[in-house]
Amino acid sequence: MGVLSETWFADGYIDFEQKKYTLLAYLQEINHYFNENKLYPQLADVIFHFNNLVAFRDNKQFIQQQFPKRLTSLNMEKLQILYEQMIADDELMQELESIIHYAMNRMNLTIKDGTEIYEMVEESMNIAPVGLIPLDTQEGYLFLSDGRHQDTLVYEYRLTIFERHDEKYRGIHTQLIETYRKDLVHSCEHIKTILIRQRKKLPNPAVYRVDTQLVFPLNETLLPIAKRCLVKYITKNAA
Repeated sequence: MGVLSETWFADGYIDFEQKKYTLLAYLQEINHYFNENKLYPQLADVIFHFNNLVAFRDNKQFIQQQFPKRLTSLNMEKLQILYEQMIADDELMQELESIIHYAMNRMNLTIKDGTEIYEMVEESMNIAPVGLIPLDTQEGYLFLSDGRHQDTLVYEYRLTIFERHDEKYRGIHTQLIETYRKDLVHSCEHIKTILIRQRKKLPNPAVYRVDTQLVFPLNETLLPIAKRCLVKYITKNAA
């Protein structure tokens, strides 16, 4: 995937045409993936860069709060110096504002395209528990199947909670552990029984099935969206 640095709009010479070329080359590759219905990590990356531009435009301090993990101290210092130069140099400010304005508009169109695919896949997904769900749903299994109707992919999942700016966020880690051919024998209930018998570390697991009639790339689209849908489902039903 084509890569933009976190501070691409501030790197080197601040020239609108040069930055426009850099941006369009990046977005062209992102759109190539979207045309193949591959959303991740491309969608998350372009959203990051869009938010980064908004943050710089609005307030340099906000950048420091918003992106502590991806922006290094060196990049932060570079952005702060550039921000101060903008205030002192009307010509530089106008050039950078033109770059940011243009980039945000183009990125917004690309994000819209990716979001439409995301929403279509999300709306197609059905989530349901398999059997009784225990009180502890932090660990368990995710059964995923798509419109090919051939296999049930079994993932072990673990929910995590991380804090950011005085807010708590839920994340999810998954690991593929088995693939079962869909047939009369391997129903979701039977697969759950097999897992309990063979994997002693989760004697009473939370198990959810997520299925869709759509056929999309697994690792780049279906699995990431299924994971986000499952986090929302568990959070909602635990509230």
